[in-house]
Amino acid sequence: MPTSEYTLFSGGAQGAETEFGRLAEQYGIQEVTYTFEGHKIERTRGLRVLTPEELMRKDVSLSYVSKLLNRTFTNAPMMRSILQTVMYQIESGYEIFVVGTIMEDGTVKGGTGWGTEFAKICNKPLYCFGQVRNSWHKWTGEIWERCETPTITSHHFCGTGTRFLEDNGRQAIADLFAKSFK
Repeated sequence: MPTSEYTLFSGGAQGAETEFGRLAEQYGIQEVTYTFEGHKIERTRGLRVLTPEELMRKDVSLSYVSKLLNRTFTNAPMMRSILQTVMYQIESGYEIFVVGTIMEDGTVKGGTGWGTEFAKICNKPLYCFGQVRNSWHKWTGEIWERCETPTITSHHFCGTGTRFLEDNGRQAIADLFAKSFK
């Protein structure tokens, strides 16, 4: 399938999402960048501004998210909207690729962790490049299992992750695209 038949779903935030978007554009892949009014993002290609009504359709209990991830999320409207936007990204992708930090409890650090947990709940093929571990991992349904650089096989995929992208994370995304679209 030509790369123009693929679509990256992301959030356009600084770091991993910007890098996923930059490479999607470089490879001729379509891009949908979910955001909401008042959210600062770096990528605007394929911009899809969610309405307040659309965001409310993805409302989730922050107490539930905090308990699931073993950390506290503030009840600030901005945080709630970000988590709601992440659900649109994950829902749209048939495969999910994340760059971040895999924690000892199997969650992923930060807001990226909610997207990762939502992908688990939706039973989506899920890969995470752990920047600290310096390797790709596949979610088996129970644990993160180390794997080689995965391949994007679905024409609708999500690329998300940390705002604090390191050189090894940037290289992991580059390797993912190179292997998938050579």
